[in-house]
Amino acid sequence: MTGYIFRRLLLMVPTILGILTITFIIIQLLPGGPLDQVRQMLRQSGKGEGAEAVASDQAGERQGGNFGLAPEDYEKLKEVYNLDRPLHERFLRTFVWFSKGDSEAPLHKALLNWDNWDGMLLFKFGNSFYQNRDVLQLIKDKLPVSVTLGFWSFILTYPACIVMGISKAVKEGTHFDTATSVLILLGYSIPGFVLAVLLLVLFGPGDAAIAHLIPLSGLTSSGVPGYEEWSMMRKILDYLHHIIAPVICLSIGSFAVLTILAKNSVLEEVRKQYVVTARAKGLSERRVLFRHILRNSLIPLVTGFPARFVAIFLTGALLIERIFNLDGIGLLGYNSVMQHDYPVVMGNLFIMTLITLFLRLLTDICYVIVDPRISFEKTQA
Repeated sequence: MTGYIFRRLLLMVPTILGILTITFIIIQLLPGGPLDQVRQMLRQSGKGEGAEAVASDQAGERQGGNFGLAPEDYEKLKEVYNLDRPLHERFLRTFVWFSKGDSEAPLHKALLNWDNWDGMLLFKFGNSFYQNRDVLQLIKDKLPVSVTLGFWSFILTYPACIVMGISKAVKEGTHFDTATSVLILLGYSIPGFVLAVLLLVLFGPGDAAIAHLIPLSGLTSSGVPGYEEWSMMRKILDYLHHIIAPVICLSIGSFAVLTILAKNSVLEEVRKQYVVTARAKGLSERRVLFRHILRNSLIPLVTGFPARFVAIFLTGALLIERIFNLDGIGLLGYNSVMQHDYPVVMGNLFIMTLITLFLRLLTDICYVIVDPRISFEKTQA
């Protein structure tokens, strides 16, 4: 197991390098960029309206594509966005880069100076182009929102799906099985963002709502005057009040998949020979179910625990965050792509890739822990 984990950790390095390299190439090929965003902001700020905007664009073309900026300002902008550096240097700065700050300092001291190093492999992502903040700090600020949604969606979905799947397998073919299948498939057919819009229309803060049950934005009412004086119980209830609607919308899509998977896993074990033998020995149906069938049927569900969590955490959160005005990692990634904020795009992708790879490794480890028959060392041999 130790050797397998070590090999998987080593394989993460080329995987991350490959993903970041492909993303870097795509970014270089995309039309537009930070300087285009500057031109757009100048036009929207009133410095170029109507005929003036056309004149500004024409002046930009005459100045070699400087977007109407003075040459010295244009060069300063390129320096701010690191676009004045050669392409190979920008590529290497994505991973690891050393630049000697003080030319008079000895090399060995310069190498030991942490400020002289850059690169995502060192968790130094630089600053956002438009928010003028460290990218890693931005991600740390946004990550709790997305983790909260993913965690509560997982807690709501996983136990309920396992219980429902077992109940459907035990009562297969009954009215209970048929009725729950209809409800599950009905919920699965409704996209989470559609349900979110419907809930906001019916129970949101708008004037057309039947009842105002869903807050306007955020995970808490921290902006409300007097919030700090609230009791702990009131803050907890306020927190649950804010997250219940987004969590339901985020969970509804995965509920059907997990329930049917749990049901089919139980039914597959019921038909095996060891179950027939256990019944022939006179064991009660309850003992056969809980001591024999469930132990083996839940293996694919337990081992898929990390993968399911990261799936709920990473997929579908963007639309839910946008609809409910939740400032999470999904919305941060979307805005950075739209603004061509390259450091945030790359940093966000790096963190998400790292989380996914580690959870995939945890999934493989869970297989060995839950099912002793699996051995990666024997497989390698």
